[in-house]
Amino acid sequence: MADDFELDTDDLERRMDGAMSSLRTEFASLRTGRASASMLEPVMVDAYGSPTPINQVGTVNVPEPRMVTINVWDKGLVNKVEKAIRESGLGINPQMNGTIIMLPIPELNEERRRELTKVAASYAENARVSVRNIRRDGMDQIKKAKADGMSEDDQKFWEAAVQELTDKHIKAVDAQLETKQGEIMQV
Repeated sequence: MADDFELDTDDLERRMDGAMSSLRTEFASLRTGRASASMLEPVMVDAYGSPTPINQVGTVNVPEPRMVTINVWDKGLVNKVEKAIRESGLGINPQMNGTIIMLPIPELNEERRRELTKVAASYAENARVSVRNIRRDGMDQIKKAKADGMSEDDQKFWEAAVQELTDKHIKAVDAQLETKQGEIMQV
């Protein structure tokens, strides 16, 4: 029965890719001193009675390296968008100009840059933990198949395949962390 064991490595890889995608989203929300529309992704506006992403209530643009603008479509939501940005913890002070909200991105000081690199490192560690948990799930499936009569050669083959997949994703997490920390520390 266990001779026809086939580990779904595609499922494991898909789940590990999901952890990588989550890491990219978390990294995008970190401020690097440079304007980016993605830094507003986690900010939700109370629009029409439900939390709504900013990009669904207005057009987000980056006209300059240190400026983000939001052209709010509904005049009644301008103050709600401004309030959501102020309360988001991004450390940005919105400036109003009719239905356009301008967000000047201040220069980051050295201390704040170091704090952000630590935050980025914790995001990366969470991604590594997720990848290792998925690896453990795969190894558990292999152990179960071994108990059901899988040969030792097959067990070693599948364990090596899972470990190779894990190493590839951990290496990708480390590369993304190094890139993000470089962006944050760049003056």
